[in-house]
Amino acid sequence: MKRFFLIIFILFLCSSCHDKKQTVDENWRNVSQNVQFQKDEQVFKLKSGRFTYEIPLSELPFKKVLLLNASLVGYFTELQLEHKIAGISSPEYVYSPKMKQLIAKGHIQNLGNEQKYDVEKILALNPEAIFTNYVASFENTYNLIRQKGIKIIFLDEYMEQNPLEKSAYLLIFGELLGAQEMAENRYQQIVDNYHALASLAKKSHQSPTVLANEMYGNQWFLPGGKTSLAMYLKDANAHYINAGNPAEKAVPMSFEEVFSKSQEATFWVNVGNHKYKKELLQINPNYAEMNVYKNGKLYTVSGREAGSSNDYFESGVVRADLVLKDYIKIFHPQLLPGYNLTYLKPLN
Repeated sequence: MKRFFLIIFILFLCSSCHDKKQTVDENWRNVSQNVQFQKDEQVFKLKSGRFTYEIPLSELPFKKVLLLNASLVGYFTELQLEHKIAGISSPEYVYSPKMKQLIAKGHIQNLGNEQKYDVEKILALNPEAIFTNYVASFENTYNLIRQKGIKIIFLDEYMEQNPLEKSAYLLIFGELLGAQEMAENRYQQIVDNYHALASLAKKSHQSPTVLANEMYGNQWFLPGGKTSLAMYLKDANAHYINAGNPAEKAVPMSFEEVFSKSQEATFWVNVGNHKYKKELLQINPNYAEMNVYKNGKLYTVSGREAGSSNDYFESGVVRADLVLKDYIKIFHPQLLPGYNLTYLKPLN
């Protein structure tokens, strides 16, 4: 079951809604093609996908909020705003030690899970705002909450394919939670680090061929060439086997297709959260015929894992610089001799 949720999460990270590009007014600050904001003397305005919000500055910063998606936790921990969270859904997926302590002490309430939210508890907590990804099937629940005067702000960060645009969501939380200066500083540090690391990676004369993800059922969901993973691999000076595919989401392929494309691969990354290499053969014995399985180096995303939680999908959403640093360390270890991997881990 844990592996199922991990694979679904990876597929979400490889999905996209960029088919419709938005035209952005010059007065709006771009976070991404999907999200922009602006602020005047009275109102903070936010565009997030098809949703638009106008929040009087007199109501900001929010002091008590709820999270209906654990994937947003990384933004709060990066800005040291954990104390503003009064409740969260699926707390078992939270990695942050500080957040876990607050949950254990009852300072952050358990709001149920994505199958069934505890609406009664949500209403009793009476937050100023709720942050969540938008799920159409929960529209009735959203309306019930809105009727009580509680704001629901939809932020689909997992749809972003540019790693630094995911990091830029820090700016939104900074504006809404009274941490503008810290958000600007942390975001700029991440951007600067990322670009410096990408420049460092270019110094290597080697560009190894890389395979990613694994089989699920009868299909291999291979990230397209415009996904965030493809961008990470490109900036890490690696040759990704599906880089030429124009998709902004994971592309379903047969084992035979991937087998053919991966003949030259010497690295296999994001291989789920397995503990041992031999576990892969229980999923698909045909892996044993792949050159990269027999002779290459394999890496999982379980470098920071505790129970059901995985920090690659928490702080890793925000820290694009550290994720890139991991990939560079893997492909070009001589460039980062004193660095130990943060999110990825060798699969032996």
